[in-house]
Amino acid sequence: MPLGPSDVEPDAKPGYPGGKAEGRATLEARAERLTELQELLYANGVAGTVDEAGRGQSLLLVVQAMDTAGKGGILRHVVGTMDPQGVETVGFKAPTEEERRHDFLWRIRPHLPQDGFVAVWDRSHYEDVLIHRVRGLSAPEEVERRYGAIRDFERELVDSGTRIVKVMLHLSKDEQRDRLAERLDRPDKFWKYNPADVDERAVWDEYMEAYRIAIAETDTDDAPWFMVPADRKWYSRIAVQELLIHAMESMDLQWPPADFDVRAEKRRLAAS
Repeated sequence: MPLGPSDVEPDAKPGYPGGKAEGRATLEARAERLTELQELLYANGVAGTVDEAGRGQSLLLVVQAMDTAGKGGILRHVVGTMDPQGVETVGFKAPTEEERRHDFLWRIRPHLPQDGFVAVWDRSHYEDVLIHRVRGLSAPEEVERRYGAIRDFERELVDSGTRIVKVMLHLSKDEQRDRLAERLDRPDKFWKYNPADVDERAVWDEYMEAYRIAIAETDTDDAPWFMVPADRKWYSRIAVQELLIHAMESMDLQWPPADFDVRAEKRRLAAS
């Protein structure tokens, strides 16, 4: 059984013995490796390189969390170190009227990563089982159907050459209260404060149960879930950074060979 929110302490830092200062140094040091791997992936996409199954390769990072858990920090401090040429970041908000007229995956599909790209989804298709389960926006049988649709959808992505890393940033309710309070104390943070977040706190336990069920229903060998403790922002950033590094290292990427005569081009360049 996959881990659920109740199985992970939000203020833990599994696998990392250091503190905040060491964590920040690690994040900076490992950014170089992450950037190198992402450039390697992008180069293979530009060159049209395929794997043994004849597929191009790409990476999808799904970041789910309660508000204030640090999704923005992941985007700035982890994703932001990669070359934006090969990264597409999408934040899925409440669906529009047109999107509601279609299946819940209809608005997701146009944002699948191209070969060589890293796609980052700030919230995702999982909103359509999480909030819908908690707030009753869809019938229970429809929510149940969507778990199967998500498994099929993600299997389709993996079969086409996309690696999937799904992260839940697991924040404690107390830490969220403190972060919301900070926003109310700082005029430069007012724009980030949403009164609706207090309403969502009233159904916190229901959200944790919805996450538990969604993770249990959709955690697979090819598209696993990772529960990342998020009370320490510095820790969640290095954890997600390492997940991305591991995912791209497992692709066994090589630099694309030249499709021209290198020696001849050196002679031409020298003579130019």
